[in-house]
Amino acid sequence: MISATETKDLRARWRTWIVELPRYYKRFILVSLDFILLSAALWGAISFRYDKPYIPGEIGTALLLLAGPVITILTFSYAGLYRLVTRYISFRGVLQIFLSVGFSILIWALLVFMSGQLGVPRIVIVSYGVFGAILVALSRQAAGLILKSAGISIPTRLSERPRKPALIYGAGPMGIQLLQSVRRAGDREVFGFIDDSPSVWGQYVAGIKVFPPAKIERLIARESIREILLALPGTQRRERRRILQELERFPLEVKVLPAYEDIASGRVGISDLRPVEVGDLLGRDTVLPNSELLARNTSGKSILVTGAGGSIGSELVRQIITQRPRRIVLLDFSEIALYTVDMEVRETIAALAEDSRPAIETVLGSVLDAGLVADVIHRYEIETIYHAAAYKHVPIVEHNPIVGLHNNVFGALVIAECARQLSVERVVLISTDKAVRPTNIMGASKRLAELVLQAEAAEPGATTVFTMVRFGNVLDSSGSVVRRFRKQIQSGGPVTVTHPDVTRYFMSIPEAAELVIQAGAMATGGEVFVLHMGDPVKIDNLARLMVHLSGLEVRSEANPGGDIAISYTGLRPGEKLYEELLIGAHTTTTEHPRILKSDEPFLSYDDLRRELDLLKSAMAARDQDGIQAMLLRTVEGYKNGPQSDAGNTRSAWKPSSRTLH
Repeated sequence: MISATETKDLRARWRTWIVELPRYYKRFILVSLDFILLSAALWGAISFRYDKPYIPGEIGTALLLLAGPVITILTFSYAGLYRLVTRYISFRGVLQIFLSVGFSILIWALLVFMSGQLGVPRIVIVSYGVFGAILVALSRQAAGLILKSAGISIPTRLSERPRKPALIYGAGPMGIQLLQSVRRAGDREVFGFIDDSPSVWGQYVAGIKVFPPAKIERLIARESIREILLALPGTQRRERRRILQELERFPLEVKVLPAYEDIASGRVGISDLRPVEVGDLLGRDTVLPNSELLARNTSGKSILVTGAGGSIGSELVRQIITQRPRRIVLLDFSEIALYTVDMEVRETIAALAEDSRPAIETVLGSVLDAGLVADVIHRYEIETIYHAAAYKHVPIVEHNPIVGLHNNVFGALVIAECARQLSVERVVLISTDKAVRPTNIMGASKRLAELVLQAEAAEPGATTVFTMVRFGNVLDSSGSVVRRFRKQIQSGGPVTVTHPDVTRYFMSIPEAAELVIQAGAMATGGEVFVLHMGDPVKIDNLARLMVHLSGLEVRSEANPGGDIAISYTGLRPGEKLYEELLIGAHTTTTEHPRILKSDEPFLSYDDLRRELDLLKSAMAARDQDGIQAMLLRTVEGYKNGPQSDAGNTRSAWKPSSRTLH
């Protein structure tokens, strides 16, 4: 006996099979169904007239009767009813059915009377039209109920003409929901869907025609289109990037919907639309996380996150909560950042089942306070530490080198020593691509922090697993270039770029935090994990693309009438043209396709401690030359100041991170 679950699964597979059938198969099914329904309506009308089941007595009469449904189907085809998408048929489609049936019975009636009626009563012609139209309309509504995505309904009337003519790119479920919201809001008029699938070109979805991308330019000229709304699933990131690059040449403002998984409630609206962000331009398709890796060192554990109020720290906290830890301790030096993340976390866990809620502890203080750190580890029985606390803004740290080195290097040292002394199971350092052959104090300080953990991991008898995860820029962090560009565009420009050739790797904050947790779970001690950042993004191209996709033009010598100028300000102190992710080329793959493991050189614990003592003395004396000498001796490839243009030419510069691609 088939269970209810199996029955439901069978129905779901059947619906999916129907939806994915080629267009011509579906049209054949529709035509066949219409012929059966119309023939049944005609037979029922005649049987009702004679008050008994009707059987035609002559071949001529039978052929004349069959002509009725055939003429109606031909009329449907001429009226375009078979180009309407059944899932999204609206009142307009139902009205077309009745009008087409009415027109067809006029033609059939003329044929009947020209043939001398041959036993076909006049009342049958009228009743056939009524019965046939009702049956076909009901069949479309029934098919819509079966095939339509959950809860999607299309408004039957258009509001008054909106102010802004627009197109929707994507004729799938997200596009349909967006159309519904656009019609409710009444501030735009959608003149068409754009879709890459040839199978839907020329069809009508909720009364709106679907066009191929090649028709965009013609639609812009004909309908004065000013905006295009991009409605594609978040999983199709490479496709989204390709589309955005193709749309760059059109004078259109582009708005995008967030990822479908972010709006799983099924309600997609105008309020969800947002400007194009660099994440839309990365072309990185999502990779499902390894749930076992995520849970390995978080589920049921007592976890400390330093820098918990920052961009990465707060996202680590959000994702750790989902793994049902025993306790999360939030440590941060900033009172307002700690308060903000604490309030968010408590609201989040309030929605969880009571047995899934971790204990939340907030600690206001610095990672430089060894007594505080040791007390936190001991009191809360910390098993895993994610060390995200650091000063990360290159120009700020470059102008405040002693404070930056003190916090980033000796903060990591305090965490590592306390963790070792109190037998913490695992310490994961959040590092950066700027630690590779650094040209700035921030990068050098992070490489020294890595060396601290590598030296601790190499100590004989070490029970704590020390590891570090290195990656590039994260999107929407404080000081994000995308935020700055957007603000500059909104204020009329200019958009400021440091150098025409500067490139950077980018990753979303949630993806980075997710990969950090998984990388940390794979560590055995001393490894440097490197996150696969995808292709580097040229910042100048990014700026120009953001201007174009805002519906504006870049002002230049070739286009003096443009809207937004781009200004080159020069590399900032300590800034590179190209960032790297690896020091050496010795990398191996791991359990995760986006995580690589690198074996890199390091100093012994004794040698490193001697160098750190010298650094501490130079910092206390504010001896800049002594600080620089120590960094030059200790940090591989360290070079103070921005790299020269000659040192950054494409022919000369061959970053070892190319082994990632």
